[in-house]
Amino acid sequence: MSGFWSAIPVLGQIVNGVIDLIDQSVEDEDKKNELKAALDKAFMNADLTRFQEELKAQASIVLGEVKGESWLQRNWRPLLMLVVVLIVANNYLLSPYLSLVFPRYVQVLALPDRLWDLMTVGVGGYVVGRTGEKITQRWKDGRS
Repeated sequence: MSGFWSAIPVLGQIVNGVIDLIDQSVEDEDKKNELKAALDKAFMNADLTRFQEELKAQASIVLGEVKGESWLQRNWRPLLMLVVVLIVANNYLLSPYLSLVFPRYVQVLALPDRLWDLMTVGVGGYVVGRTGEKITQRWKDGRS
């Protein structure tokens, strides 16, 4: 089960957490295997259609932007992520070391929580988009 569910980061963590809980809580090996098999069956029989549709919708938006006519339309996401990465690099890599040499001149740029959220979503969007294809294929292979 862990191979399939590891392709879905959040859901895979939940399933693995439940499996760990079963391993810690149940002493009888037969009962452990029975519970794990029931968990696997429940998730394999789950309807992932909505999840699949959301992934397709997100992928089509990104694909539309990538194929857009405008340079800015095609590149705004990577540029935004680059700016956020530069701020993070400044605050956590450059500033600590430069402040040892130039303590009065080093600036730490404010990075609001919502910008962290944006970076998480931006990076996650790329990961989810690529992973979505793998999930769909594994799901189809597992159900057929």
